Amino acid sequence: MLLGKNKKRVWIDSQTEEEIIRGIKEAKDLSYYDALADSAYLRAKEDYLIGINFSRLLTLSYGKKVAELNGEEKTSISIGRVMTCVLGMIVDRENEIKNFVKTKFYKVQVKFNEGLNAEWKYIDNNERKLPICPALQKAIDTNNLYNDNGFKIEDDAKSFINYIHDSNSEAVVLESSKKTQKENAPLLYNLAEIQNDCSKKFKISPDKTLEVIQELYEKKLVTYPRTDARVLSTAVAKEITKNLNGLARFKESEEVINAINIMKEKKYSTNIVKSKYVNDSKITDHYAIIPTGQGLENYSKVSELHQKVYILICKRFLSIFFPPAEYTKLALTIEIAEEKFFANSKICTDLGYLVLYKDDKKKQDKDAEIGAESEEEESPSNADLIKRIKKGQKLNIDNFETKEGETTPPSRYSSGSIILAMENAGKLIEDERLREQIKGSGIGTSATRAEIIKKLNRIGYIDINNKTQILTPTNKGDLVYKVVRYTMQDMLNPELTASWEKGLEMVATKEIKPEEFMEKLEKYVRDKVSKVKRI
Repeated sequence: MLLGKNKKRVWIDSQTEEEIIRGIKEAKDLSYYDALADSAYLRAKEDYLIGINFSRLLTLSYGKKVAELNGEEKTSISIGRVMTCVLGMIVDRENEIKNFVKTKFYKVQVKFNEGLNAEWKYIDNNERKLPICPALQKAIDTNNLYNDNGFKIEDDAKSFINYIHDSNSEAVVLESSKKTQKENAPLLYNLAEIQNDCSKKFKISPDKTLEVIQELYEKKLVTYPRTDARVLSTAVAKEITKNLNGLARFKESEEVINAINIMKEKKYSTNIVKSKYVNDSKITDHYAIIPTGQGLENYSKVSELHQKVYILICKRFLSIFFPPAEYTKLALTIEIAEEKFFANSKICTDLGYLVLYKDDKKKQDKDAEIGAESEEEESPSNADLIKRIKKGQKLNIDNFETKEGETTPPSRYSSGSIILAMENAGKLIEDERLREQIKGSGIGTSATRAEIIKKLNRIGYIDINNKTQILTPTNKGDLVYKVVRYTMQDMLNPELTASWEKGLEMVATKEIKPEEFMEKLEKYVRDKVSKVKRI
């Protein structure tokens, strides 16, 4: 944009009139963005140099063999800085599943006449007065104890039960604890988070999710979608009531209006400036995706899918103004023949922000089945019993039994979960706090990740199940993976790929000069080409 004699750039996060006016008022000289432009230019050069050099190199060296093994007359091998790394993640996961050997295990449980159930866990206690059970000692010595919670051999579990039963020992409650736990609403949506949620809830691909949110953005309903940030800026937080007041006029959604009404009735604070949802240091360009509170006249004009995604964004946004969900965690430690048995339950005492999700069965199953939910899938009555039982109380043993279980292989990536894994340098991290700790070590960008998955599918390296959005490598993808692993294995390393992203970020923040990055890139390409030629 031209203002007077100097060219300036306008940077906005939504297309509302207020945001556009703010952007114009705060327009900066073009030179302010030079480092960002350098980073973007270097990203394009890096992708081009790696792609064109390595693709031609491996096609000339191994293209005929790959074509022959894949039943083709001829083929080309496509290599990309991020694309090949993601292919490696998908193939590695498939190999883990194929090579996984299921292991049965047997947990020992006790049922008391009072109706309470408890589960045994091995505690290495140097203060034991009684000799350790021979079956347990055998399991420990032969590595047949499963995760300290059971036995790998059923006969060992049964022998252990017989040992305890024959001891005629009393069951005594050693400890009884009651702890309050609070769970805050999750951080706001960035593109990766909402792509993952939409993949799970609506079974749509990441690029479709981006397409939907882009249209919502163009209709002025939400803020800019291509963002890695899950927080708001201080400036936006100070004026957040404008967004809320706009949503208060959103009569088309009973869920949203009910949430707004609850906020008003309970007088929940809208001052979030000092909360974890506001952090200027975690915003590199755009803040989290939130509803603008404007453009509501366009809601009825978009498709049902667009409406569902919009409501999803609204609920996540509104949840940050609600109090945390509160739980009471109950736990008993029961001793029988110096062995420890544990009974645990978790009761939701206050839904807090979860009131927004009480009709969402998946959310309920995961977080808070109203009334009581045991961490061991126990019945609500077990929680009531745990509350009544006191320390030092003796319990009457009804019977012991074994519960058979089986280890399970890792799950295949979905189009949504692979986006999260890319954001976290190849690690599929579902824990929100841990994801935030390693943020900044991602593969690709919020704007490119969906397109990378789409391209891998388009060139025939992976298959995407349209119904489930599950990703699997094709035979051709597996062959290309093997070629890369043999010739330039570090191209499959998520940490290395993430380090290149970090370098681009350092250029954008002026921590290193563009020339320094380019010098390292050229050396990397030359060294890699020379190495493959020598193989």
